Amino acid sequence: MHIHILGICGTFMGGLAALAREAGHQVTGCDAGVYPPMSDQLRSLGIELIEGFGTEQLALAPDLWVVGNVVSRARQADGTPRYPLMEAILHQGLKYTSGPQWLAEHVLHGRHVLAVAGTHGKTTTTSMLAWILEQAGLQPGFLVGGVPLNFGVSARLGQGQAFVIEADEYDTAFFDKRSKFVHYRPRTAILNNLEFDHADIFDDLAAIERQFHHLVRIVPSQGRVVVNGLEESLARVLHLGCWSEVRSFGAAVSDFSAEGEPGSFQVLENGRPAGRVDWDIGGVHNQLNALAAIAAAQHVGVAPARAAQALADFRNVKRRMEVLGVAGGVTVYDDFAHHPTALRTTIDGLRRQVGPARILAVFEPRSNTMKLGTMKAQLPWSLEQADLAFCHAGGLGWDPADSMAPLGDRARIAPDIGTLLQQVLAAARPGDHVLCMSNGGFGGIHARLLEGLGLRARV
Repeated sequence: MHIHILGICGTFMGGLAALAREAGHQVTGCDAGVYPPMSDQLRSLGIELIEGFGTEQLALAPDLWVVGNVVSRARQADGTPRYPLMEAILHQGLKYTSGPQWLAEHVLHGRHVLAVAGTHGKTTTTSMLAWILEQAGLQPGFLVGGVPLNFGVSARLGQGQAFVIEADEYDTAFFDKRSKFVHYRPRTAILNNLEFDHADIFDDLAAIERQFHHLVRIVPSQGRVVVNGLEESLARVLHLGCWSEVRSFGAAVSDFSAEGEPGSFQVLENGRPAGRVDWDIGGVHNQLNALAAIAAAQHVGVAPARAAQALADFRNVKRRMEVLGVAGGVTVYDDFAHHPTALRTTIDGLRRQVGPARILAVFEPRSNTMKLGTMKAQLPWSLEQADLAFCHAGGLGWDPADSMAPLGDRARIAPDIGTLLQQVLAAARPGDHVLCMSNGGFGGIHARLLEGLGLRARV
């Protein structure tokens, strides 16, 4: 089968493309604004990428068009379609489907699906769980919204019965407004946490809770729901109804809890020692992610002690507190954080690692929720552990200077990447840690910072 994927460079659609290629399908795709790591992965697989959504792609005549949720019926200022290829597909009555639907029918059907849902930590927890199952010899398939460093790819079919998938609550496609994760029909579901997000499609937290309940409704009675016992929002989700075994984690009275610091801790099951995690991963959030993965792995026969041991070799995910280099005595990191809570937990994790050393937080409010300014009031809270905070204000309909005013002279606002780069270079000094946070390419600021710091050090 020849499939052509619209929006192929998104983390989910790019992973789907890799799975389809591995399964023997001919895969092509198109997108705009391509950036690593997904573009690099696709090219390494020999998948042809076409820039834009032009109608000339109709000449490819694939058997099926697979449509990512980046595609819409929107029109540009001059009245022309933003996605003319999609308009042509509709006009000609060609066969199309969504990415989650294609995945459910062609990859997930008949397998034991372990789905990882939550506002934060999905990518990391999915990667942890896949690695645990791999180390246990289960040869799982997986699809992760990032590139786990242990595997080097974001997706694979796997030889075993288990398939681990990052389960996003964002809508499926412009023609299917259900959350993506309802297509996956998991037997094991992790509910990692739940906060308000995706303000472009959800009106409030209750609307997201309803979608999580839809996920819980399709887990079979022999299945397992692994839930964060610290989250009131998830308690409300379960209160709406749950028909499966529930195993909790995080709280002291949970089925799975931790004793010790995030870098070295005892795993307790019902208050009794069940394993120990000693690793190089920091942050309380990652400690919770580990407990969730251990509880889920147990459902497919992996003992907690074995799961905890496997995590000793877990290398995290690309763009998750990833050290990109050191120049002029300054360490530069890349992280995918974009929600205020994620910004805060990421900075907290780094603070626990570097102690009193200075942290320069460099971020752009790039997600749809942040662009709308829905959570702008939380920015001072999310950045309070940073010594200096630098915000890229380009493309926003609100003024970050007002939101970040409580930070006083620790806040810096830049209208463009060039100005932001100069601000950071002027402030950074040997021994500093520069943490760049964005869910996009961030204008290549990481490499430009390292280059600038290196040049400065040679002067």
